Amino acid sequence: MTPAQTRIRSAATLAGLLVLLLGGVAWAWSAVSEPFPEREKAATCTTTVVAQGEKVYPDQVTVSVINGGTSDGLADRTLTELALAGLDRGELGNAPDAEVNVAQIWAEDVDNPAVRLVLSFLGDGAKVVRRDAPLPGVNVVVGEDFPGVGEGRKFAPAREEATICSPPVEDLS
Repeated sequence: MTPAQTRIRSAATLAGLLVLLLGGVAWAWSAVSEPFPEREKAATCTTTVVAQGEKVYPDQVTVSVINGGTSDGLADRTLTELALAGLDRGELGNAPDAEVNVAQIWAEDVDNPAVRLVLSFLGDGAKVVRRDAPLPGVNVVVGEDFPGVGEGRKFAPAREEATICSPPVEDLS
């Protein structure tokens, strides 16, 4: 091979490698700058039918807490206390215009055994209000004067057949 052919061959090899390098950089950049795929949100709870007379225990009840006041972290602290008392941890929300002083449970079925059980943890100033619940499970709305979670009942019997929101059953397959 002549020196001119060697230079042309070297230049062609370098050009080919440069094209490969730029292609790799472009591919890597597109992979890195692409947004993460949306993960499917796991179910917070599953619907469970409770027969009349059946007992509902804290670990069968999912509870979500809404901050109805202006104190940061009030809902999170309350949900943590309820979880430590044995209730299943649901979701958090904010409703600063809720006009709740102590605590309320928002529920369509005010005689639901899960509602009555959760109410026992909220103390004397808490009440149940018939209204749509925006979050899954029993919805507790806490206000500025909420003293914290107390010792609740061990169970609540269903006075009639009821539907409660229970922790999801894990798929072991």
